[in-house]
Amino acid sequence: MHLLYKKCLLKDLDILAQISHATFVDAFEVHNNPEDFKNYIDFAFEKDKLKEELKNLNTAFYFAYLDKDLVGYFKLNWMDAQSDLKLDDSLELERIYVLQRFQGKGIGEMMLREVKRLGTKTNKDFLWLGVWEGNKGAIKFYQKNGFSKFGKHPYFIGKDKQMDWLMRFDLINFNED
Repeated sequence: MHLLYKKCLLKDLDILAQISHATFVDAFEVHNNPEDFKNYIDFAFEKDKLKEELKNLNTAFYFAYLDKDLVGYFKLNWMDAQSDLKLDDSLELERIYVLQRFQGKGIGEMMLREVKRLGTKTNKDFLWLGVWEGNKGAIKFYQKNGFSKFGKHPYFIGKDKQMDWLMRFDLINFNED
């Protein structure tokens, strides 16, 4: 199985909004207060907000395709576009999601390998992300793929303050093989 990656452009805004909304709802809706969750979704995946993110020169979204099927996407941030650290030597993986019907096929791992490969081309020292501390499956996935916890930060879904683990992967010794 081989994935193809396509950098998202402004013309992809509608598809980006659809996949962003669908994957986040599938992953987290059942774990949150309905009102807080709706408010968050309406804000985070609103087309004008996504459009501004697409225009940011320090942000990149990528679609992942299996044959002709869109199976997932990821979002990378560097410099001042990073949500928390904003370090010159770091790259943030803010989002990485696989559509529910394609989960369990190793697609997330292939996408993460592409993220690491792209990260090495940026000459950044490390890749970092925030993952909800209640998402034990995702934490285990990242640990299995070489990430380690280095801190925590709050993450709000509406008014609900949740805690994310900050995890990092050192890009310096990454070998694509």
